[in-house]
Amino acid sequence: MRILQIIDSLEAGGAERMAVNYANALAKEIEFSGLVATRKEGALLNQLEDTVSYLFLNRKGAFDLTALSKLRKFVVENAIEVVHAHSTSFFLAFLLKITYPKIKLIWHDHYGDSEYLSSRPSFSLKLILPFFNGIIVVNQQLKLWAEQKMHFKNVIYLPNFPSEDDKILEQTILLGIPEKRIVSLANLRAQKDHLLLIEVAKKIKISHPEWTFHLVGKDFDDDYSLKIKELIIEFNLENTVIVYGSKPDIKNILEQSTIGVLTSKSEGLPVALLEYGLCQKPVVVTQVGEIPLLIQDGVNGFLVAQGEIQLFYNSLVKLIEDNNIREDFGRALQDTIATKYSKNTVLQQYSNWIETRIK
Repeated sequence: MRILQIIDSLEAGGAERMAVNYANALAKEIEFSGLVATRKEGALLNQLEDTVSYLFLNRKGAFDLTALSKLRKFVVENAIEVVHAHSTSFFLAFLLKITYPKIKLIWHDHYGDSEYLSSRPSFSLKLILPFFNGIIVVNQQLKLWAEQKMHFKNVIYLPNFPSEDDKILEQTILLGIPEKRIVSLANLRAQKDHLLLIEVAKKIKISHPEWTFHLVGKDFDDDYSLKIKELIIEFNLENTVIVYGSKPDIKNILEQSTIGVLTSKSEGLPVALLEYGLCQKPVVVTQVGEIPLLIQDGVNGFLVAQGEIQLFYNSLVKLIEDNNIREDFGRALQDTIATKYSKNTVLQQYSNWIETRIK
């Protein structure tokens, strides 16, 4: 089997991590595994295994014929059978299909605002998806949307899986006191609701002032980012909430952290949560997307209704004040991921689906 992953950038987002994870994992399992970044490279480039064939297109626009020609040449020269397009790269995959009809196309829908699918633009997708052979989705809501709204029949739900890569240079040093650090792995987008986290941090500063919050994720330097930074200053949280931007050495960061949090308004199955569990971190997370299928409240983490500042604070305090609960939750979450969300489990489902429904 010869499979190519396509992703628009290699910056450290959830869809980007999964494109790299699939390329790396498949390189050990199939005849050929490749990855194409279409618009922008980034920190995740350094996480690609040497056995993954890589191409950067430097695509400048939707109809960049030079980039399309480079992609087609790469596909033909490497005898690619299946193109696995992640997120918004579906349009370039569609153009490839027009110029090279024998290729099989998969679209991996990582859409993060799955709580608000009724307002999702769909006109262009309805025109393009008939050229695809299958759709992978990251939660059941997206599966229903693809089947009922897009009228697409060959849809499979595959959970995300974490990377176990150890080769990334340990370069990030977290501020704050060891064993008293709370980490949020989430790009600075409104969907992730860092504003709720700031409100929680304000309360934690009063009750447990030695604890600090560490926000790791791409900073888009937009109005939302500005609002976060303004609130940090307004609430005098400069020494309590630290913004790091995008970082590649996630395992290193988690090894320096004590508790993992996600305050999202909407999610699929967040890769960050899987990474927390892989590193045995106890978590407090919001009850959105596929998270309730992974987290059993009070068993392997605390699950809080979205927008509940006080409840989120109360749950976080329980973890802060009880090391035994932290250790129990961390082990239980790691066991859950090893059982249901391991690389081997997901790849087996993926390979079976391609063999029986795509090829």
